[in-house]
Amino acid sequence: MNKDPKVWVIDDDRSIRWVLDRALRKAEMNVTCFSNGVGVMEAMQQEQPDVILTDIRMPGVDGLDLLRQVSDRYPAVPVIIMTAHSDLDSAVSAFHGGAFEYLPKPFDLDEAVSQVLRACRRGRDDRTDEVAVAKGPDIIGEAPAMQDVFRAIGRLARSNITVLINGESGTGKELVAHALHRHSPRSDCPFIALNMAAIPRDLLESELFGHERGSFTGAQARREGRFEQADGGTLFLDEIGDMPAELQTRLLRVLADGEFYRVGGIAPIKVDVRIIAATHQNLEDLVRQGRFREDLFHRLNVIRIHLPALRDRREDIPLLMRHFLAQAAQELSCESKVLLPDAIDHLKRLDWPGNVRQLENTARWVTVMASSKHIHAEDLPPELNASFANQTTDESWESVFRRWARHSLEQGRENILDTALPAFEQVLIQTALEHTGGRRQEAARLLGWGRNTLTRKIKELGLDTDGDPSELMSNES
Repeated sequence: MNKDPKVWVIDDDRSIRWVLDRALRKAEMNVTCFSNGVGVMEAMQQEQPDVILTDIRMPGVDGLDLLRQVSDRYPAVPVIIMTAHSDLDSAVSAFHGGAFEYLPKPFDLDEAVSQVLRACRRGRDDRTDEVAVAKGPDIIGEAPAMQDVFRAIGRLARSNITVLINGESGTGKELVAHALHRHSPRSDCPFIALNMAAIPRDLLESELFGHERGSFTGAQARREGRFEQADGGTLFLDEIGDMPAELQTRLLRVLADGEFYRVGGIAPIKVDVRIIAATHQNLEDLVRQGRFREDLFHRLNVIRIHLPALRDRREDIPLLMRHFLAQAAQELSCESKVLLPDAIDHLKRLDWPGNVRQLENTARWVTVMASSKHIHAEDLPPELNASFANQTTDESWESVFRRWARHSLEQGRENILDTALPAFEQVLIQTALEHTGGRRQEAARLLGWGRNTLTRKIKELGLDTDGDPSELMSNES
């Protein structure tokens, strides 16, 4: 790699250009900035940079158009796509178009510099070919954890490799499986799903492999199983951890040989099926307990995608709720409800044990049950308010303080430090004095001050030591 690689930054946001220019120059790179994609291809006729960083949405030539042109004419130049509109379609489109990396905003500057250096070193060795992309968002999310999922789907889009998806119930594992199929070379062939936990054990073998007429009581006709139905396409095995041991053995043989026998059959059946498996359980623990075959685990665990719980991507809750409310309104042919800030704040503080599925059900409940178009916190399902009451009994003071700060900023207040710092000191002083029964010297010691400092603070704050400290934040807010 050259000592001073040439990097072109293309973004219509001046602040992004300035920050990247400064960071990349600090890393000893030569940086050229463009405010949009117009004229970039003409400039490349004179010289080619080592790396291009470009935003997706820009006036004139957008980032994906530019990416396609660069990939066609200068395939050796790595392109890193930046976007503030992080969704699955953008990620898949970027990787399909030949992007070296996908960088959602806001990004960590050290990470951005690291990606540029990696692109300089590796060139275009791992670029993917462009294919058609299905329209419409598959999965919604802007949280960093979801960007990792989008990247994984983008990188796997041209592959037939086996994938294992893990995550809690309700996180959207089947959506990811659908996305992997839809953006794969098998997209024109069937996508067949089977939930291991939803089928009785004695019917699972027939469901998977089919049966011949008369092979067991009630088998009055020959029936194709899910493997045959998915031939050429994708078979999604949900809750694979619940698969009985005897079926694990048969599945392992199919994965190894690509053929199987129907129940009661004597002729082998050959199929070409991509397997995507999913589970909310820890398969490694099941292997250690002897409940899941280790060799089957290694067959399935080629590439793993982890889906985060909703509580680990709380910033996505408003986005998801808007989507689900619009979806519910369309289904019920009614006007879409609108969440007000207090309702959004309330939803973001819940733990959501049912994850995205529970959030979707909440949107449907609100659409049907709420009398007003504009939804306040008190308009949400009663069980959510009860759940929150249980959650907040042990809530940290930092969480309460953070909520106060957020609420103050949402209300348009300014200079909130001028309110918060005196309030913070006042609460501590009053609490310490209450604890010591009004003995200032002991209270000062507990606070880490001298007695004179405490006396001065009481005077500066105009503090009535007989007052109720619990009134402070509510009065100030």
